[in-house]
Amino acid sequence: MKDDGGEFRFLWNGLGFFALSLGMIGIPLPILPTTPFVILAAYFFSRGSPRFHRWILQHKRFGKMVRNWEEHGSISRRAKAFATILILLALSMPFYFMAEKLSQTSKVVSVSLTAIGWSYIMTRPNGPQED
Repeated sequence: MKDDGGEFRFLWNGLGFFALSLGMIGIPLPILPTTPFVILAAYFFSRGSPRFHRWILQHKRFGKMVRNWEEHGSISRRAKAFATILILLALSMPFYFMAEKLSQTSKVVSVSLTAIGWSYIMTRPNGPQED
């Protein structure tokens, strides 16, 4: 864990809480991913506050996910499956509800960026044996 002295602690912790807030908003909204924001919050907390970093590592809901990422760079199979479902849902909604308003370019860009993000998730290791 890196300690930047007191100089940037406020900034790191502020960024950590901002990222965590975005992750919390992402729980009910399929268009905003929870996992990357929680992992990002853990990174910021590791720079700004050993106490907050320890808290997120021990959190009932997020702790295991963050520990797996920090220790193995892994995403569980269950999280990958859930991410796939939410990605497909988030991508299909604009195509269904606004198909005639979307340009061909915006469709190609949306599908391409989504495919890149999904590919990154799928190529991460599954990590240690799941319970």
